[in-house]
Amino acid sequence: MLTAMFLAALVLVAVHSQETEETITYTQCTDGYEWDPVRQRCKDIDECEIVPDACKGGMKCVNHYGGYLCLPRTAQIIVNEREEAAAESTSGRNNVIRRTPADPQRPPNPTHQIQCASGYEQSDHNVCQDIDECATGAHNCRADQMCVNLRGSFSCQCPPGYQKRGDQCADIDECTLPPYCHHRCVNTPGSYYCQCNAGFQLAANNHTCVDINECDANNPCAQQCYNILGSFICQCNPGFELSSDRINCEDTDECRTSSYICQYQCVNEPGKFSCVCPEGYQVVGGRTCQDINECETTNECREDEICWNYHGGFRCYPRNPCQEPYVLTSENRCVCPVANALCRELPYSVVYKYMSIRSDRSVPSDIFQIQATTIYPNTINTFRIKAGNENGEFYLRQTSAVSAMLVLVKSLGGPREHIVDLEMLTVNSLNYRTSSVLRLTIIVGPYAF
Repeated sequence: MLTAMFLAALVLVAVHSQETEETITYTQCTDGYEWDPVRQRCKDIDECEIVPDACKGGMKCVNHYGGYLCLPRTAQIIVNEREEAAAESTSGRNNVIRRTPADPQRPPNPTHQIQCASGYEQSDHNVCQDIDECATGAHNCRADQMCVNLRGSFSCQCPPGYQKRGDQCADIDECTLPPYCHHRCVNTPGSYYCQCNAGFQLAANNHTCVDINECDANNPCAQQCYNILGSFICQCNPGFELSSDRINCEDTDECRTSSYICQYQCVNEPGKFSCVCPEGYQVVGGRTCQDINECETTNECREDEICWNYHGGFRCYPRNPCQEPYVLTSENRCVCPVANALCRELPYSVVYKYMSIRSDRSVPSDIFQIQATTIYPNTINTFRIKAGNENGEFYLRQTSAVSAMLVLVKSLGGPREHIVDLEMLTVNSLNYRTSSVLRLTIIVGPYAF
């Protein structure tokens, strides 16, 4: 690729005759040459040495007489020293005259017509000079393009805001390029402008959008105004709510807004509300109902009774629940003495237990575990519900050789009391047989909390 071309040197010559010797004096050199005062002649300039980055795109620079070439780095250059002068004189782009006293010839005719490359013309000084096609009108740029003169040629360029597509100039859509505008970009022929979303306005740079503080400018709210990015919101004082226009305030009945605002019951008051709980419960955290343990606060049981608290109330049970022929051996445990003939057909022991569950508990649900307190070798234990399951609310699942789990299979509503007898039957290989009963009193609270 030829990136620089310097045309033939014009040499002004003064000729003096002295016998047979000619002397040629060079007084001026053309582009691509400089005067050599030692050798008294024009010498080639090595542009590859003096022009910074003469070739781009990975090309290599190759100097030649009057100019240089940019060639691929893989190109091979073969130079014939003997034919340099011939190459200079026969080149279609270089007519270079090199004369020495040992090479007597007739001086060139100053009026000789030289051949110039395309885009150049011969000047009055017999030098090839660039033609400004943009000034002379010798270009073919369209009316919507700008002509830019180049060395030996010209270029048709598009005005700012446009780009070339084929031979035509098409508008550049700046709105598709990296964001010039903060919010919205509007493309126009050869340019663009920015717009802001509602609640914003353009800053002085015409690109950035800044928030408008509606509360400072003109408070539109009936009570409280809060500016937010790009807008504003109105709020009401406690006990009021925004009307449908989102600006004015109306008194609100908080109890009607949600059935879950209070765990039990909501009482509306002017500008506020309060939660109340049923008897046996107290308000916790303003909305939740918590059981009151009456056995710790107002124990009304007698000395021979024990107080058992349940959800929403309490019960008093005898400290000695044993009935004849059973006798109390430990707390809540009754044993039938072996020596008593009445005990032969009765369970050896009866243990009394109490528990409380909430109303409408989800099912199935494990609620109580029964387990043997004494384990005898070579015995087999079986478990069953002996009484208190006439409606099939419970199921006893054996979990090991010495334990079983009572499962609630039907939801129970309260307040209600269930007494369930859980029996453990023990037999061994010698046909020894005994049984124990756990009498479980289940108190179902009146509410699901």
